[in-house]
Amino acid sequence: QVQLVESGGGSVQAGGSLRLSCAASGLTYCMGWFRQAPGKEREGVAVISSYGTTQYANSVKGRFTISRDNAKNALYLQMNNLKPEDTAMYYCAARSGDVCGLLTFDYWGQGTQVTVSS
Repeated sequence: QVQLVESGGGSVQAGGSLRLSCAASGLTYCMGWFRQAPGKEREGVAVISSYGTTQYANSVKGRFTISRDNAKNALYLQMNNLKPEDTAMYYCAARSGDVCGLLTFDYWGQGTQVTVSS
């Protein structure tokens, strides 16, 4: 079992920045951030392997950066140039196994809310 706790969400104006953090009881090979807006399905935002290989959703490329600190069992998501359409609950997630991508994840945090106003 991997326990995940997100923090860092909040309300910002369009063009602003936020940094999300995820404290984990342990990091798996593949960690990721997902989001879910009201009335929409959950979508993958970014993933990172323990080697540092990353993958991003097209909607956030060039604006969001995922990173991890294996020594601290922490995962981060730096979000710049935020847009109203980025408004959602953001979830930290961990995936078992040795394949990393915007795939099915096994462990989930409770989420942190990000609200971007225009």
